[in-house]
Amino acid sequence: MTKKKSKVIRSMKAKQSEGQEEDYRKAPHSFVFHRGHVGKNILQLIKDMRHVMEPYTASRLQVRKKNVLKDFVSIAGDLGVSHFLIYTKSEINVHLRVSRLSRGPTLTFRVKEYTLCKDVVSSLKKPNVDPKQFNHHPLLVMNNFSGEEMHLKLMSTMFQNMFPSININKVNLNNIKRCVMLNYNSEDKTIDFRHYNVKVVPVGLSKGVKKLIKAEVPDLSRYNDVCDFITKGGNLSESEAELDGEHNEVVLPQDIRSRGNIKAAKSAIRLTEIGPRMTLQLLKIEDGVCQGEVMFHELVIKTDKDLKDLKALRDSKRKLKELRKKQQDENVRKKKLKTEKHKQKCLEGMKRRRGEEDVEQPELGGKDYDDNANDEDDDDAAYYQQEVGEAPDPDLFQSTRRKRKVVSKSPVPHKKKKPNVVSNGDKSNIKDSMKGKNIKFSRGSKPDESWKVKGKSKGGKIKQKNRPDNKKVKRSGEITKKPKFKAKRKGRK
Repeated sequence: MTKKKSKVIRSMKAKQSEGQEEDYRKAPHSFVFHRGHVGKNILQLIKDMRHVMEPYTASRLQVRKKNVLKDFVSIAGDLGVSHFLIYTKSEINVHLRVSRLSRGPTLTFRVKEYTLCKDVVSSLKKPNVDPKQFNHHPLLVMNNFSGEEMHLKLMSTMFQNMFPSININKVNLNNIKRCVMLNYNSEDKTIDFRHYNVKVVPVGLSKGVKKLIKAEVPDLSRYNDVCDFITKGGNLSESEAELDGEHNEVVLPQDIRSRGNIKAAKSAIRLTEIGPRMTLQLLKIEDGVCQGEVMFHELVIKTDKDLKDLKALRDSKRKLKELRKKQQDENVRKKKLKTEKHKQKCLEGMKRRRGEEDVEQPELGGKDYDDNANDEDDDDAAYYQQEVGEAPDPDLFQSTRRKRKVVSKSPVPHKKKKPNVVSNGDKSNIKDSMKGKNIKFSRGSKPDESWKVKGKSKGGKIKQKNRPDNKKVKRSGEITKKPKFKAKRKGRK
């Protein structure tokens, strides 16, 4: 029996999870974000609006300056997002755009007034800030949207599709913790947006009994018996008394988890505002996602001719965009074809080069080259003997071989050769060796002093030419630089 029960429990859990996943996929999802610079207050309003749309919204959506509307549209399809709520701010007003993906329409509202959640909660004596109330979607309540005008019908349809629909026969009352109320004022054509917490309490009980059935146990130390507490009303103050009547009393069709709420019993529904508040005014309705034909405008009225001109302008822009896109695609295709041809040409050249390297070629210093060089030398000697009548000198026709330049393939560079050093015994041809060379002299050797000018100056010193390297040569043969400082004259301290 235990095995059968466990199997039944597992199958029931699997069915429940499948049903929840299917409901989650069918439910409308939303993105709430801003465009442009909006300020701190609007950023907080966006966070509050994400709480309203939970759990079917991206509560931690990060928006960067580089992001454009096309980025959000591209990822919306994969995530199943159906609505965009976009806040923008101008120098005069704050605007809210509500877009339906993927073909529109887009409704633009002016946010005339708004109040943040923290301001609403701070004004209440008993605020309800339970985080579990955001685990389920809110209940949508609409009032005065029954007009025959086209924009009113479109507005009501848009708001209804933003929240999941509710089946009255299958709904679980324990999951209804919040409600969103929209009231349309026909006089000034504004919409009041309110967000409430829903609470159900039993009716027909005395004040003392109501206080007893609460989760918090009252202080009974002053009473000898519980009856005294009940008969005296629990010493409740007038501020704690709550006015319930026919306007908020209902008969419960289901049992609710809170204390005292039983099926087929009377209970009262109490609403506690949790914010935010907004007063909206519809400005215009566009066809498409933030672009397209203006279907309705509250402030601007255009004639049929103006509408035709705007439509022709949009068609010309669309055709120009399509033409430009075709040209870009053609250019990309040509570029790819050109790169492919260049690649094939390079590969063929590489194959051809490898094939030539595989063929054995005679080296410059090889046997064949030497034979050809000797034959040319013999021909020149025979021609000289025939013309002059005498045999040429052996050194006259030397071998015309060209030495092959050896190219090193090593990545390490060659070491530079050290300059030649002239020894004491070899002093011949010093003048020739010094020309254009950096020569060091060993001890006892003398440098070439041919650059000195014969004769003496007025001071009795030997005249010297100006050398390009600005150096002086001492008699010992050491090369030194001229001192930058001036020597002091003798006899002075």
